[in-house]
Amino acid sequence: MKRVITYGTYDLLHYGHIELLRRAREMGDYLIVALSSDEFNKIKNKKSYYSYDQRKMMLESIRYVDLVIPEDDWGQKTKDVDRYEVDTFVMGHDWEGEFDFLKDQCEVIYLKRTEGISTTQIKKELYGKEK
Repeated sequence: MKRVITYGTYDLLHYGHIELLRRAREMGDYLIVALSSDEFNKIKNKKSYYSYDQRKMMLESIRYVDLVIPEDDWGQKTKDVDRYEVDTFVMGHDWEGEFDFLKDQCEVIYLKRTEGISTTQIKKELYGKEK
């Protein structure tokens, strides 16, 4: 079984998120999504509209997602790759090169993001701000 993992906040879930999850799932048999916890978001100076539990429930309802785990700190990725026997680590291309240190443990792929949509864009248009 080929296991894939990706990370994110997944706030204001939109079709760009779904497309990323679909493409990530196509790379393996089992997709793990590490979801930023509310506490980790505070460390990153981010505020989600939905709570961790609400975001987790939405992700779990998506057919491409097999398991949702909490992301609590920047350093847990190497542990997660080992713990869940991950074969492929997937992130959006805006993180290009940031996770190359994982290449000793698994394949690292940066996917081009879906054009024309982002949570930042939605928040700007709705609220006039990025956070």
